Amino acid sequence: MAQDQSSLLLKKQLNELMKNPVEGFSAGLIDDDIYRWEVVIIGPPDTLFEEGLFKAHLVFPKEYPLRPPKMTFKSEIWHPNIDKDGNVCISILHEPGEDKFGYEKASERWLPVHTVETILVSVISMLADPNDESPANVEAAKMWREHPDEFKRKVGKCVRKSQEEFVD
Repeated sequence: MAQDQSSLLLKKQLNELMKNPVEGFSAGLIDDDIYRWEVVIIGPPDTLFEEGLFKAHLVFPKEYPLRPPKMTFKSEIWHPNIDKDGNVCISILHEPGEDKFGYEKASERWLPVHTVETILVSVISMLADPNDESPANVEAAKMWREHPDEFKRKVGKCVRKSQEEFVD
């Protein structure tokens, strides 16, 4: 029952994105599986990620929208809130409820009102404005704070590499 509802909701969200594309990303299914999406995030203008074309996967649980999807960048990306395996660490993708460590309010975590669009808009915003107080990639956070020129070079390399993925 829950699987049927989540599947219908995801189909509706996909159809809405196809009819009314949102600037900054594109999305589609992996192997026609409604629970597995590939997205391409276009690096936001006026940021270090500008002109990048970053592939990522969103994997939805059968309990969606009661539980959040997992998002993993498949393109190499250097960011304080993305771990070295590409996993995105952002509040709205954390399981709902109280944070046992007290870093986040329940209202900042996953809520069933979130959609693919709100998730991706939040991730694009995160690219532009990292949260270095709760990093998934401590090395990137430290470099962002203490060695901004080196951080900029490393991100620039990721942007160029992401563009090359689309040329091949």
